[in-house]
Amino acid sequence: MLIPDKLYFRIGEVARLCRLPAYVLRFWETEFSQLKPTKSSTGQRMYRRNDVEAALEIKRLLYHEGLTIPGARQHLLAERKAARNQTALPFAAPRDQEGLRRVRIGLKELLALLSKPRR
Repeated sequence: MLIPDKLYFRIGEVARLCRLPAYVLRFWETEFSQLKPTKSSTGQRMYRRNDVEAALEIKRLLYHEGLTIPGARQHLLAERKAARNQTALPFAAPRDQEGLRRVRIGLKELLALLSKPRR
């Protein structure tokens, strides 16, 4: 599913993208903490991209995986907890100019080796 590159989506747009009635999305808002659209000054629900992604994931869990609402809720909470518990990878600090220079030189050397014609 390709989600358009927009900041906000109205409920009708999300319903079309997810191929669901709008009332289902409104109900899911009461059942899943991951689905939290903001409201405009006129009271219109405004979904962000992460809300659309959450709605698509909820739909997959309920309709395709066959989970119940409590089961889907538990699955989403477990995924969020697992993502929080992942350790950060030790990448070089962006201010490490010398390290970046060495990496750049190494990559250029690899590119030169790969660019040579085979015999």
